[in-house]
Amino acid sequence: MTQPLLSVNHLSHLYAPGKGFQDVSFELWPGEVLGIVGESGSGKTTLLNAISARLVPQHGTITYQARDLYAMSEAERRRLLRTEWGVVHQHPLDGLRRQVSAGGNIGERLMATGARHYGDIRARAEQWLSDVEIPPSRIDDLPTTFSGGMQQRLQIARNLVTRPKLVFMDEPTGGLDVSVQARLLDLLRGLVVEMNLAVVMVTHDLGVARLLANRLLVMKQGQVVESGLTDRVLDDPHHPYTQLLVSSVLQN
Repeated sequence: MTQPLLSVNHLSHLYAPGKGFQDVSFELWPGEVLGIVGESGSGKTTLLNAISARLVPQHGTITYQARDLYAMSEAERRRLLRTEWGVVHQHPLDGLRRQVSAGGNIGERLMATGARHYGDIRARAEQWLSDVEIPPSRIDDLPTTFSGGMQQRLQIARNLVTRPKLVFMDEPTGGLDVSVQARLLDLLRGLVVEMNLAVVMVTHDLGVARLLANRLLVMKQGQVVESGLTDRVLDDPHHPYTQLLVSSVLQN
């Protein structure tokens, strides 16, 4: 591509004094993972909601494939979220239909892109369950019967089955034990490479950021205080706040 997939320019949204984010700019290219890190209340999730068309920002612009996101109709933005974009929530049941089977959760996304043949939809759902290490025999089980790690893998399958171009992730490994986290991160890294995915990921875990992100934005009190290649930011932090974040991880 000769232009970025996503461009964020001077974006701001304050919903209360000191709450939200200010003057954030970055570009994202296909196959790139951008990590947004910082403590709770730094504005990470509010920024993610604005970038992913779930919150209309007060100032600034977002362009997706050179089109102004908020010049699109609401129907166009909803279509993006069903087809070319994916959203992986921290709590997986927030991104799944609880009363719909595992296969049905995946099938709904396929139907949003025009799939209609039941046999084909079921076969693709079974393949994706296998790809994310869920036994295909559980295709008719409800997500509420799955473990937290399986629910998160199902949510990833639901989002990626349509081969989106851009995925937004909010603390994708939050609440999972270390061994489950490691398997999920291996899965995500492989899918990013295989599908040439662009990802914007919010995380408080610098270990997750190091393993998955190519570049980082470090946020403090709604502002980006440092940005750059992940290894550079974490191995040679320049801003005192980034230094504090990195040192607290090392001390733990």
